[in-house]
Amino acid sequence: MPHFLSHPASEDDEPVLIPRPASPVGERGRLGLASCGGAFGVLIVVPSLDGGAADAGAVELTRILAAAENRAVVVSRAGRLAADVTAAGGEFVPLDVGNNPFTVLRHARILARLARARRCDIIHALGRAAAWSASAAARRLNRPFVTSWYKGFREQNLFKHYYNGVMARGDRVIAVSEQIAQLIHDRYGTPWETIAVIPVSVDLERFDPARVSRTRIDAMREAWGVARNSKVVLVTGRILRRKGHDVVVRAMRRLKDMGLRDFLCVLVGEDRGRTRYTGELWDLVLASGTMDVIRMAAPVADMPAAYAAASVVVSAAVQPEGLQRAILEAQAMARPVIVSDLAAGPDVVLTAPAVPDHSSTGLRFRAGDDAALAAALIRLFAMSESERQAMGERGRAWMAGHFNAETIAAQTLRLYRQVLAADACGQQ
Repeated sequence: MPHFLSHPASEDDEPVLIPRPASPVGERGRLGLASCGGAFGVLIVVPSLDGGAADAGAVELTRILAAAENRAVVVSRAGRLAADVTAAGGEFVPLDVGNNPFTVLRHARILARLARARRCDIIHALGRAAAWSASAAARRLNRPFVTSWYKGFREQNLFKHYYNGVMARGDRVIAVSEQIAQLIHDRYGTPWETIAVIPVSVDLERFDPARVSRTRIDAMREAWGVARNSKVVLVTGRILRRKGHDVVVRAMRRLKDMGLRDFLCVLVGEDRGRTRYTGELWDLVLASGTMDVIRMAAPVADMPAAYAAASVVVSAAVQPEGLQRAILEAQAMARPVIVSDLAAGPDVVLTAPAVPDHSSTGLRFRAGDDAALAAALIRLFAMSESERQAMGERGRAWMAGHFNAETIAAQTLRLYRQVLAADACGQQ
């Protein structure tokens, strides 16, 4: 049954830990049962539950654990995905394990008490702010510590390198793509045997083009103000500088200069209060004269229809993004994708020269190069409808074969079992 714990009344208070029945076996016996195939518990610590990659990852881990009759306790600042945690069968504990370094030790004590009370065998951190308190709690209890990397963090200076480095100190470090695994190894010297590449999964039932009606597609295009025969270039995700929206705007200007007509670029996302970059984007749109071919739209509830309404889905990321759910979802919806070389690796989007053109699921361009993005769009639009459709169908097949929920769940549970077995051996 899902459970909520009360939120602290103030920063000086701690969450009320509702008593649960004690384990019928001792501490060493508990680890022995878990490592031999019995049910186990995972304390999942994530900064927020608002919809980012780590936030969605916490919900996915909860579903995986609960479906296998294991316990999932998610600790985070409250957000719109908190209800999804409980609906998936997990327990949500509201606690802001944010960026304040002065609260790390206090939160570590709270997390340690919670892990002990809830009989959590593993502490799993998703995000740097969460990892500092979570790692301290794991050391306090001598519990295995696992981290998940969803993107490549910027490292402007030595302090940032040290701050980010906590994510590389897990007993096992999960990378969502080969690109991120390489980054972790190169930056921190993390041994390859410590790194596990486990991608996120895509809901192939929800993101199925056969399930999206023409009415839903038409409604989406009408909401965006798309002319009947116009091609839609869709860019979805939070409005952040690292996502490269400015590169997209400049590419749209180039398409206009080349004489391309009947296209509209739709930027779907929210800025989470980062109005400075959003303002810069608007200024760029105005200065570049692209108001007629660019729409900035609010987040969309019916994302399957949004993908179905698009001719191509673009990610112009200028930092390593690891694995973006939007790119997985777009391919599941049989949409061709165009990605920068930092937006997705060859294990996420199949492109030349890694695969022949007849096996590709999209096109790739050099990050930050708006001319290269414009050229990729021209190349895609020059293809016949049947060629673009075939590319999209290959994308869906690729998602079904490598990013389905069953495969990802099996990989995740196997990793947890390996961690528990290694921990049990270490205690003997």
